[in-house]
Amino acid sequence: MAKWIIVVDDDMSNLKIAGHILSKNQMRVTCLKSGKALINYIGEGNRPDLILLDIMMPEMDGFETLTRLREKEKELDIEEIPVIFLTADEAVGSESRGFEMGVSDYIRKPFNPDVLLMRIKSIVSKRDEMLNLKSEASIDQLTGLLNKGATGVVFSKYCSTNSGMLMMIDLDSFKLVNDIYGHDMGDKVLIAFANIINANITEGSRAGRVGGDEFTAFVYGYETEDQLRDFTERLNEQMLAEAKRLMGEDMDIPLGVSVGGVLVPKYGTDYEMLLALADKALYNVKKNGKHGYLLYSDAANADDDISGMMDIDTISEILGERSIPNVALQLDKDVFAYVYRYVMRYNLRNSRTACKILFTINENPEIDDAYYNEMCDEFGNHIKDSLRKSDIFMRGRNNQYFVFLTEVREDSYNMVADNLINKWYEEKGNKLKITYEASLVSMGERPVSR
Repeated sequence: MAKWIIVVDDDMSNLKIAGHILSKNQMRVTCLKSGKALINYIGEGNRPDLILLDIMMPEMDGFETLTRLREKEKELDIEEIPVIFLTADEAVGSESRGFEMGVSDYIRKPFNPDVLLMRIKSIVSKRDEMLNLKSEASIDQLTGLLNKGATGVVFSKYCSTNSGMLMMIDLDSFKLVNDIYGHDMGDKVLIAFANIINANITEGSRAGRVGGDEFTAFVYGYETEDQLRDFTERLNEQMLAEAKRLMGEDMDIPLGVSVGGVLVPKYGTDYEMLLALADKALYNVKKNGKHGYLLYSDAANADDDISGMMDIDTISEILGERSIPNVALQLDKDVFAYVYRYVMRYNLRNSRTACKILFTINENPEIDDAYYNEMCDEFGNHIKDSLRKSDIFMRGRNNQYFVFLTEVREDSYNMVADNLINKWYEEKGNKLKITYEASLVSMGERPVSR
């Protein structure tokens, strides 16, 4: 596919020259005569691969245009588009200012065609490589949906800024597919199911795979039980038809779909808490015959909604998690406070040693705000996946996480923190410095900072 370049210059002769050079080399070119026209054009949904932007323009110069472009990208929640400044100015200060603002390169006017093409191809190639690596890191390789880590990052943003329905979706009796038809067929069924989910969610919605046969979706515009019912019925009908196509008409596995949903922001904006509510609704579906749906509500999911006497096993099943992932538990501040106080009292009474750790993701002036905020979000997922399921943590500020190791040896807590940070550096690089403060909780507290 031809690369798309936007050229912004108030001089028509420069537009014609640049347009001729790029078109001759099989690039798609759009010419605009002002910074304002560029901002409006991007706001209409246009996404070029690169922008050539003249610095010296009336009304809005290149520097102001670049600032407004980055603001517009944040507003639209899109990737930053690489920008090359076009200039006849030889001043070093002007060039330094541009690089400080994040411009990718400078090209002097009049254009040298070979230099222009070489620099454009280099920057576009690097951007493609970066986007591919980012995509690979966030996509489940089997289904093409968001993977577990990316789901937490993306859906946290969705739940905090949008209205809709968060769903937990479970493929009923899937294990029998693997047992009877083998894992290759199981993979085909999972791929087909992912495609079915994508085909049935509304425009702009997203879906992710959070376990073997467990999926989640955030669906824009869903706000009623009827919508959830219709969605679930479509998934069941289409999944059964696809399963018979893959495994034959005589396939008699009771394959189906169960869905638990919760309304956002009616029941909050914290993704982890909302996911727990959707999972609770899904659990009740599974207990009552599967292949169905339930929209979370205070009444329908209240513990005292169950009539009659209950035995100890029933109560334990209701209170317990449907499936306990082998990850640390992230809690919001209010819930965290109760759990923290209880564990503190328990450990002190029973002479056990716990540890408090405060991780801080330090800012780097060379890193743009969007990337920094994304990495702050991602560090929470890193903590969750790195620690034990008996450990708890909360997000104190945007760049700080408070971790509570519920039980730890006095000689190993700093090793836990150091290993977590070193693993982060191995996976994400060391562009952002992570520091921590730690304090043991036993008969006394011994603060440590690193």
